[in-house]
Amino acid sequence: MQAEGSGSAPRAAERDQTRRIYFTLAALIGGLVSIYFVLVPVFGFNLAFHFYLMLWITMASAFNVASGFSGYMPFGYVAFYGVGAFTTAILVQKLGFPVLAALPFSGIAGVVLGLLFAPTLRLSGIYFAIVSLALAGICRLIITNMPARITGGSFGLQLGSRAEPVLSFYVMMAVMLLALGTILWLSRSRLGKALRAVRDDAEAADMMGVNVVRVRLHGWLIAAFFPALCGGIEAWYTNVVDTETAFNTLTTAKTVIYAVAGGLGTVTGPIVGAIAMVWLDELIWRQFPRVNLLILGSATVLLVLFLPRGIVGTLLRRRPQWRRYIP
Repeated sequence: MQAEGSGSAPRAAERDQTRRIYFTLAALIGGLVSIYFVLVPVFGFNLAFHFYLMLWITMASAFNVASGFSGYMPFGYVAFYGVGAFTTAILVQKLGFPVLAALPFSGIAGVVLGLLFAPTLRLSGIYFAIVSLALAGICRLIITNMPARITGGSFGLQLGSRAEPVLSFYVMMAVMLLALGTILWLSRSRLGKALRAVRDDAEAADMMGVNVVRVRLHGWLIAAFFPALCGGIEAWYTNVVDTETAFNTLTTAKTVIYAVAGGLGTVTGPIVGAIAMVWLDELIWRQFPRVNLLILGSATVLLVLFLPRGIVGTLLRRRPQWRRYIP
C-alpha cells in the first residue's frame, strides 16, 4: 500500500504541474490576444479585417465542437448564422429593441433552432451532412416567404442609423473570448471527454454509462449558440441583412475550411486555421482579385493533401508530448 501511495503522489503532482502550465499558457495567450484586439481601433488598424477575423475564429471554434468533439459534419451550419442575423434585425427594426438587448435573443434563437434540428443527431456521416444542408435551405425558404413587413422581402432589413462599428467590434471580441473560454473549458471537462468518447465509439460509451443522447445534445447546442450570435453582431456591424448573404453556403464552406486547416478536435487548431486562412485570403484578394477563390481553393487542397490533420493536428502528431501544454 505504501509503494502504491508513493507512486500515485508524483503522478498527481505531475498532473497538477501540467494543468498549471496549461492554463497559464492559455491565460497568457488570451491576454495578449485581448490586448491586441483592444488596440486595433485605438491605433487605426483595419477594423473590418479584424472584425471578420474574430468572427471566423468564433465560427470555426464553435464548428469544432460539432465536428471535432462530436463527430458531425453539419453542411447546413449557416442556418444558425442566418437565423441569428434575422432575429437581431427583426427585433431592432420591427420591435424597437436596443441592439445590445436584441443580441442575446439571437443566441437563444440559435439554441431553439438547434433543438428543432436535434432529431437529426441520430443520423451520422454523409446522411447527417445532407439533411443539415437541406434544413438550412428550408430555413432560408421560410424566411424568404414570410411577409415582407416582417423580414423585408427580397430587399432584406436595414437597421437604420444604429450602426456602431467600434462598439460592435468590441462586442464581437467579447463573444470570441467567451467562445474560446467555453471551448477551453469543454476540452478539459467531463462533457468534453464524454463527447470524444461518443464520437469515437457511441456503443462503447453507452456501455460505460455515458448518456449518449444528452451528451450529443449539449455539444450540439453549444455549437449552435455562437454562430447565431455572430450572425446578429454581423448584421449590426453591416447595418443590413438579407437572405442572400445571411444564408450563403459560402459561410459554411469557409467555416469548415478554417476549422479543418488548423486541426479539428483541438482548441488552438481552429484559431490557427482561421488566422492563417483569413490572412491568406486577404493577401490573395489584394494581389489577385479576379482569381481569389481559385488560388484560395488550390491552397486549401494542398493543405489537406500535405497536412491532413491540419496545422496544429499535424504538429501534435509529430510532437505528441506537446499535447500536455497545447489545448
